[in-house]
Amino acid sequence: MTGPVGPHPQPWPDDPRLDPELLATGDSRNVVDRYRYWTVEAIVADLDTRRFGFHVAIENLAHDFNIGSIVRTANAFQAASVQVVGRRRWNRRGAMVTDRYLHVHHHPDPAALARFAGEGDLPVIGVDNVPGSVPVESYELPARCVLFFGSESDGLSPDALSVCDTTVSIAQYGSTRSLNVGAAAAIVMHTWIRQHAPAPPRGPQTSAPGAELGRSGFPTTEV
Repeated sequence: MTGPVGPHPQPWPDDPRLDPELLATGDSRNVVDRYRYWTVEAIVADLDTRRFGFHVAIENLAHDFNIGSIVRTANAFQAASVQVVGRRRWNRRGAMVTDRYLHVHHHPDPAALARFAGEGDLPVIGVDNVPGSVPVESYELPARCVLFFGSESDGLSPDALSVCDTTVSIAQYGSTRSLNVGAAAAIVMHTWIRQHAPAPPRGPQTSAPGAELGRSGFPTTEV
């Protein structure tokens, strides 16, 4: 995968997915090569054709800075959507604008999330190391589900736990009581990927026009 690319050489490709402004000035966004010079709308439309069956829910009680990190991971693992539960405003800094390529929805409380999940026949899988949690290492996550993560300081609230069909925990072997919630979210999402996602394609994703450009913005030759 290359880094930022410069202006696209003339003549420009005739492709409605491409953004004329990015073609003219270059593309420094944090996107895979496949999407260089594409508009945000075109990227979202393409991602929508192959999103996975898990949704990510995050309980937002204290404007937790980890929410942005979880959103970025949800983008990387092609989550169907992100559901923010509680406060509407969330800390976007760690998301690195990856939320633009996701469907992010808000619910005022866990009960509203439960209604969303029920309408889609989606089991809610809480992630917390509370009594009765099942080790995620030995649990088969549903192919279609909501993965529900709590706050950094308190985990899932009692109201959040009450709407979970199951809770899973992550095995720990050191002295700390809990993992950082952003790290826990990445582990559980990747567990879903290992259980249900197809094998990833090998090699750089270079199917988009202009993807052959290197970091400097000039054409490169792969060997």
